[in-house]
Amino acid sequence: MIRLGSLAGYPFDGPRLLGGWTPPAIAAVYAIAYRPEPRHEQYAVIYIGHSDDLTTERFPFQHPRAACWIRRAGSRWKVYVCSYEVPGGTRPHREQIARELTAVYRPGCNDQQYDQTWKQEWIGEYSAPTAAPVARREPDSRRPAT
Repeated sequence: MIRLGSLAGYPFDGPRLLGGWTPPAIAAVYAIAYRPEPRHEQYAVIYIGHSDDLTTERFPFQHPRAACWIRRAGSRWKVYVCSYEVPGGTRPHREQIARELTAVYRPGCNDQQYDQTWKQEWIGEYSAPTAAPVARREPDSRRPAT
């Protein structure tokens, strides 16, 4: 298992060598990666995708972006895949996760890139009387310390 994403991340199965992988017939988000330094266990994410059925993605190397994966990794035998079956997730949920991961990792083989920052004009400014600082409370001296 590998965790991908911001904060706690999503628990992806893998990474597994793509060349020997048989995709399961599941809906999932998937990540394609390689190890820039073979002696280390760190992976570089080079593609993020999602599918209603992984068996239809033309894995291992008939996928439309497979040539980019191989070029980035240096060999088809250095390309890895990770998958995340979103519990109870629907297609829009998988799309949202794929966009989030694309914004975080900026994978070079994805045609579409997303920005992970909020712009001021999206939120705007506001003030509210209930947004005052919270007063600090001292410990209650009548209760014993635990």
